[in-house]
Amino acid sequence: MSFLGISGMQYSGEMFARARIILAEDSNVFTSMISKRLKELFDIDVEICRNFDDLQLAYDKSSEPIMLAISNINLPGAEKGEALEYLVDLSIPTIVFTGTFHEGLRDELMSKDIVDYILKDNIFAVDLLAEAICRFLTNKRHHVLIVDDSATARALLSSRLKRYNFRVSVAESGAKALEILRANRDIGLMVTDYNMPDIDGFELTRRIRANIGSHQLRIIGVSSSSNRLLSARFLKAGGNDFMLRPFIDEEFYCRVNQNLDTLLQIQTMKRERAVA
Repeated sequence: MSFLGISGMQYSGEMFARARIILAEDSNVFTSMISKRLKELFDIDVEICRNFDDLQLAYDKSSEPIMLAISNINLPGAEKGEALEYLVDLSIPTIVFTGTFHEGLRDELMSKDIVDYILKDNIFAVDLLAEAICRFLTNKRHHVLIVDDSATARALLSSRLKRYNFRVSVAESGAKALEILRANRDIGLMVTDYNMPDIDGFELTRRIRANIGSHQLRIIGVSSSSNRLLSARFLKAGGNDFMLRPFIDEEFYCRVNQNLDTLLQIQTMKRERAVA
């Protein structure tokens, strides 16, 4: 079945019937809606856990790994967030589905390295959740290259992208980035720092664009500089997007998704024209 997400994500391909997904939720309304939608879209039969005991039993009863968990913050038997802590401690990728939200809670959730959080406060909540699940399950098809001379910055961006289930390569210099790109033609997105000692982000982008177009590789530039004109220079050099540090996880993930969605749409159109 084809799937068009609310944010513009397009998916048409394999079902995920073998994906083991846990739904930790005590609301009959939401468990019914989510189960029905995931079965309809992706042929997924979710395992429903209505309380903390059910969640622990689901983990203990099978040696098959849990690919993804969808969890409310509070469950019967875990009214203080113990269910989420349990999933995080087991290193199970988790999407939080919650009706409670404020800035402090958001910061607490993101500090736990969850995959994403979806709010139950609108009629599109279940569709937004389905899209988040689809992105996580399909992100592994995307290979992303991070280019930064700072080991700390590389580690931070790498951990963020791996949390979302992307395949990630890293380069500590522009020269190394060019080497990796030559050896890995499947890389579809590059996130590069501007200020690097050997080849800066502008020159790296220009060199890449001499051989690789935006229909093959999307490029996002990043910088900690306060110079707002860097974005214009980067885009003129052939970049597709630009972000000033520090940026928040949600903004970063949204920009990554938008660029990869555009890449897939371009490639789909090219294939359709070739067939026609």
